[in-house]
Amino acid sequence: CLSDVSKQFDRIRALDHVSLAIPEGRIIGLLGPNGSGKTTMLKILAGLYTEYEGSVSIDGMRPGAKTKACVAYLPDSSCLLVSDIVRLYEIFFADFDAEKCRELLAAFAIGLSKTPEEMSKGMIDKLQISLVMARRARLYLLDEPIAGVDPAARDYIMGTIINNYADNATVVISTHLIADIERVLDEVIFLKDGRIVRHETVDELKAQEGKSVDEVFREEFRMGEVR
Repeated sequence: CLSDVSKQFDRIRALDHVSLAIPEGRIIGLLGPNGSGKTTMLKILAGLYTEYEGSVSIDGMRPGAKTKACVAYLPDSSCLLVSDIVRLYEIFFADFDAEKCRELLAAFAIGLSKTPEEMSKGMIDKLQISLVMARRARLYLLDEPIAGVDPAARDYIMGTIINNYADNATVVISTHLIADIERVLDEVIFLKDGRIVRHETVDELKAQEGKSVDEVFREEFRMGEVR
């Protein structure tokens, strides 16, 4: 739950008085153009940004060390080392299922002995997906989880995501590839200049507009402007 949250970087206001309740058991698309505040919101929820205005609560707690036990965050970067990474996750996260992670890695044809130099951006993205989805978290925050993979692999990755989270967990996916994920979404949030301009269920949006989420998004942000 975010209440009147704002975040400033020098002269740029990344989030501007955002209030939002995130329900359990839903897959939510966090959508918006570059610079709209998507990554900033995810990093606040993940506890990586601790200085901001307003209040944030996850299971009644401010994001931080305690909430890391129930939040799994996939950043939009490939900074993880392969060597001993499964063992490190076992040490740091009590909810990490090493066997499930190995199964996911095998399904992605990623060997445990690979080095970062041997892996493409897409392979590293698959590694990160395996690590994150092998946790038994309550809140999964996925920042561009399919941006670095080829179209043929996107359906498999989305299947991996939706088949590996608990019924009472929530998945928030930030992406530009809306057409590739909208079939799995329950709700959508549109962000523009750090503000929420739309938040509704996918069924409500389609019934109201008579169009797909991707089509509505393109119209809302045509030429970089909100209607």
